[in-house]
Parts: sequence; C-alpha cells; structure tokens
Amino acid sequence: MQSTIDFSHFLKKSGSNLLRLDLAVDGIRCAACMAKIERNLSQIPDVTLARVNLTDRRLALEWKAGAVDPALFVVRLAELGYKAYPFEPADAETREADLASALLRRLGVAAFAAMNVMMLSVPVWSGHLSDMLREQRDFFHWLSALIVLPAAAYSAQPFFASAWAALRARGVNMDVPISIGIVLALAMSLFETATHAEHAYFDAAIMLIAFLLAGRYLDQNVRRRTRAFAGNLATLKAETATKFVNEEEIRTVPVAAIRPGDIVLLRPGERSAVDGAVLSGRSEIDQSLITGETQPTTAIAGSAVYAGALVRSGALRVRVSAASEATLLSEISRLLENALQSRSRYLRLAERASRLYAPLVHATALLTMIGWLIAGATLHDSIVIAIAVLIITCPCALGLAIPAVQTVASGALFGSGVLLNAGDAIERIAEVDRVIFDKTGTLTLPELDVANAGSIPADVFDLAGRLALSSRHPVAAAVARAAGAKAPLPGIAEVPGQGVSGVVDGVDIRLGRPSWCGADEAANQILQNDPEASVVAFRHGLMRHVFAVRQRIRPDAANTVSALQRVGLTVEMLSGDREPAVRAAAETLGIYHWRAEVTPVDKIARIDELARHGHKVLMVGDGLNDAPALAGAHASMSPVTATHLSQSVAHAVFLGERLAPVQAAIAISRQALRLMRQNLWLAVIYNALAVPVAMAGLVTPLIAAAAMSTSSLLVMLNALRARREREAI
Repeated sequence: MQSTIDFSHFLKKSGSNLLRLDLAVDGIRCAACMAKIERNLSQIPDVTLARVNLTDRRLALEWKAGAVDPALFVVRLAELGYKAYPFEPADAETREADLASALLRRLGVAAFAAMNVMMLSVPVWSGHLSDMLREQRDFFHWLSALIVLPAAAYSAQPFFASAWAALRARGVNMDVPISIGIVLALAMSLFETATHAEHAYFDAAIMLIAFLLAGRYLDQNVRRRTRAFAGNLATLKAETATKFVNEEEIRTVPVAAIRPGDIVLLRPGERSAVDGAVLSGRSEIDQSLITGETQPTTAIAGSAVYAGALVRSGALRVRVSAASEATLLSEISRLLENALQSRSRYLRLAERASRLYAPLVHATALLTMIGWLIAGATLHDSIVIAIAVLIITCPCALGLAIPAVQTVASGALFGSGVLLNAGDAIERIAEVDRVIFDKTGTLTLPELDVANAGSIPADVFDLAGRLALSSRHPVAAAVARAAGAKAPLPGIAEVPGQGVSGVVDGVDIRLGRPSWCGADEAANQILQNDPEASVVAFRHGLMRHVFAVRQRIRPDAANTVSALQRVGLTVEMLSGDREPAVRAAAETLGIYHWRAEVTPVDKIARIDELARHGHKVLMVGDGLNDAPALAGAHASMSPVTATHLSQSVAHAVFLGERLAPVQAAIAISRQALRLMRQNLWLAVIYNALAVPVAMAGLVTPLIAAAAMSTSSLLVMLNALRARREREAI
C-alpha cells in the first residue's frame, strides 16, 4: 500500500534537526488504541516522538530530518487498522461534526426499529400467559427479524467496522467484545426463531445497539465540548498580512512570506499575524491573550504588538520581529498541544490497565459461559450471560478517566492564563506545599519604571527622554519609554561608563551617572528613601534632575502571596538582588522567609534542603540564573517574559502582568487531581460491582449496555467539574 499524499506542505521543523507531522487518525476509541499506535510507531528507527491526543484523535510525530518518509506512518497505521491523513483543525472539526451526525442517524434508525419491535414483542410476552399459537409466535419473531437485521446491519456499523479493522491487524479493541455480543445475540435469536422456540432476543439486540450508540454520541459531543475548553487559538491566527513593498505600495501576502524587519499595515478590525513594534499610528488594541488584561490598551510608536492582537480603532504601521511559527502565539499553541499530548503517571496507569482489559474481558466471558454450562444451565442461557459480561466489562470508563480531566483542566488553566509544559504538571503543581519566588522579573514586572515621574517637569522629561534614546542602557531605556520619546536628538555622543551627552541650542546636556552630571547629593537622598531604586541624572546647563528608576511589583502580588499563605502554603523569596531591595519587597508583600544576594547554587541547595525534609516545592522564576532551580524543583512556573531556557525547563508558563495565574494553577490542579482519583475509583468500583453481577446472570445484555454507557458518561461529566469547581484559594 502506497500513500499518494504530498506531505511537504504539512511538515514543520521542530528543533535543529527534527521534523514534525500531525496526523488525524480515524478509529481511535480508547486508551488501548492510543497505546498500540504509540508503541508501534515509536519502534520505527529515528522516530523521537509518537503521541496520541485522544480528545481530537490527533497523532503527533517527530523524527530526524531525512531519516523517514512520512508516508511510512500512514502505511504503518493502515496495517494497524487505522486510517490517517494530515491534521488540519478546520477539517478535523468538520470530520468530527460529520461523525456526530452519522452517529445520530444510526441512533435514530436503531431507536425507530426498537420501538417497532417492542410493539411486536408485547403480544409475544402476553401470549405466554394466554393461549398464543406457535405459528402466531413464529410470525411475530420473523417479523421482528425482518425489522431488526437490516437496522442492526446499518446502525451497528461503527462497532463492526472498528472491530474488523482491529482483528485484521491481529489485535483487539473495545469494539471487539461489543461486536461479538451483538452478533451472538442476533445469531441466537435467529436460531431460536428457526427452531420454534418461545424466546427470541431481537428486541434486546436492537435496544442494546441503541444504548451503545446513544452513549457514543453523547461521548462524542462531550469530547467536542472539552476541546473548546482548551482554547481555540486557531481563530486568533491570521493567515495573511498586508505588507509594505515600498513606502507607498502595500500588498496582501501569506504569513509565511513575512520576514523579520518587514513593515506591515494593521487596519481596524484585523488581527495581527506577526509580533513586532509600532512604527507609527495610534490605535486601541486587544492583547488579552498575552497581557491578561481584558480592557483594550493604547498602541503608539514603540508599543509592542503580538500575533493575535485585535486592532479596534486606527491603523498601525508595525515593524515585524517574528512571524508565522516564530510568534509568541505559535509558541503558546505549541505549549498547549504539548500539555494535551503529554502523559501523566495516572494516565499511564489507566493505559496499562486498558491494554490488559480486552484479553481479560474475553477470558472472563468464556469462563462464565463454561461455568454456567457446568452448573447445568442451558447453552442458550449460558450464551446470554456471556454476552452480558462481554458488554458490561467494556473499558470505556477507564480509558476516559484521566484524558477527560486533563483536557478540561488544561482548558481551565489556559483560561486563567496558565500553559502547561509537561504531562505531569497538573499532578506536580497539585502536590506542592511550599512556593519559592524569585524577585526580579517574577514578583516584579520585567520592565523598569520611573518612580518619581510626577515630580519631573514635562519639558525636562521630554528632553531627557529624547536624549535617552541614544543610550542602550536599560535605565535610560526606561526614561525614554516613560517620556514617550519618539525622535532622538541629533549629534549625541555616548561616553563609555558615564552616559550620553550633546549640545542643544548651545546648551550642554548630559544623561548618565549622578557623579558625571554633578547630582550626587540628590541621588543619595533618593536612594536613602528608596533603596530599591536605580538612579540616572540629567543635566541641562546648570539645571540638575535625578530619575529614580525601579521595577514595579506586580499589581496583585501581595494579594496572591496572602492567598497562598491562607491555604497553608509557605511562601519564600530567594533573590540575587541587594539586601535593602529584597527586604523592602518582602515587607511590602508580607513574605517572612527571604534571602538576598543568593546565587543559582544557593537556590538549588535550598530546594534540595527542603526536599530532604519532605517538602514539595513550586519554584517560580524567570531569569537564566533561575533555570537550574526551576529544573530541580518538584514543580516550576515561569512568566511568558522569561528567558527561553527558563520556559523550556518549567512545568508551566503564565501570561500577563498579574501573579494570580500562579494561585489559579494550584487551585485548578488540586481540583483536577481529586477528579482524576475519583474517576479511577469510579471505573474500578463500577467494574468491581458490575462484573460479578453479570457473571451471576442477574443482568441482561440490554441492562449491561445501559450500565456501560452510563459509567462512561459519569466519568466524562465528573471531568467537566475541573472547569467549574475551583478550590477557594
């Protein structure tokens, strides 16, 4: 079998020497299917990742570039009994909608046939109490067969097709015992009718199919609902951009054709396809995905714009810094996909149990039939009981127990501004009893702010800001940003180690060290009152002004720290900053355990010390020096503004200027962990109660189908609580 698909358009680079391909796979029903696919494809040489997302039936593959023909994956999946094609979100949603419609049509046919057969069955049942002739009973049975057999052939096709594909691939899935149960019930009913027996089970067989289809249809709709919780980032991605080909001419081009340094036009009502900085124009833009703020912000020259931002008013000229798959929005999408495709230890446990289920189910049903025959039951009754065992022990609930919670919780976390970066992140974050914060860039905002801006005259501020544009120093950049400076002054020179200087209207001006500008006394007075500040002086002739520049504490940091402490979490701060600055921040935030001037080695040592005493630490940091501590902690989080290395080792990343996502991550993760455990217990208790009852002959195939579908729906509905019920933290 050869694939004729041109995969070149669907391949993506992943790392320096890896290629990635996402495939939509038809026929994935449970965790056993997932495990079989991942196990077989991972055995292909040079494949580094084969991961199935059960929620949208997507298979993520990574392999060494040039080592594998991607068509091989489609061929291998076909050999396993699954049809695969390149995954595209819009097409996938269409296919899911078509599948839901098809299930609903088959359910309608099965339900219609069941109602009619039940009307035929009532006279037969009542005839057992009266004098119904054998010929009359046979007529009703044959009429029932005429209705049920074609209806079953059409309605049960999803189960039959899936089971046949698994058997052809020399495997089993959860549809195999279901199909065996349906076929046995129909075959036995035909035999009973042909031999003029009193009982036939056409009504039970078609109602069994109707119950199974109802359960699968509801499961399908719940899956589509949980996918919506994860956030539909595809709707935020623009496919084209308006590019300036020269100063006057614009042209609409695909996003793939945009390069860093290009200039694009953003018009009202459009979403940005790129990351960049505004060159000119003014507009109200919605960047809530990145900043976490729901209110539109004003974008002017110098403002940052991110892919997915919605332009609400005026047009903007933007210089591109990143486009296509390099944008922050694409990075967020990858983090979210990674979280949904990763595996937690609870999910791995459920998968191993599901793999053992199929052979165990068949063996249990066979032994049940043999046991009843030995006990003196008729072959007819023994087969009916075996059919009930086959159906009631289907591992649907166990296979859905963990993926459903993970998907809903990931969506709830995303809605709170948290993106998971590891499969076991939810479990790790839920288990922490101690939180350690870095200060700079974590408890404080990454950008510097002029603390005494209100005391500086407007004309002085404007002139100093334009002068600051000629300096690369971050403190000077803060002055320029606070002043809203757009055009640098001409003829400015930089004096290494001192600052920048020039002449304006015959007057000497300087911006830099207080000693160089003759403003030591004013600078020392500011530092005495505000030990966290950094100072830069501005001299204009005989006039002196000092700017106090500092990092602002995140607006909700104090409330977040207080909320964490109220639920029994100990909060610490470890910072490499100066002791006066760290002490002032700790007092402002109400943090009683803190250390200043610590090195990365000191942070690791503290985390190891706490681990030895049985504590599970959540480390929250952003800098390159925090990466070892983030990697060594039980759980870790970084702001989206963190260095790439810190983001890559953190278990989760949070968005925006607020610290509340850290609080939300712990609350939602704790709730999700409880629901995972509840779902596993629900699945175990269901089987512990249902299997012995079925083996005892107390359950008909019809009741077994209803019980199996109900157990799956209970698990899915319980998982939805991960979105609604959050711990009061």
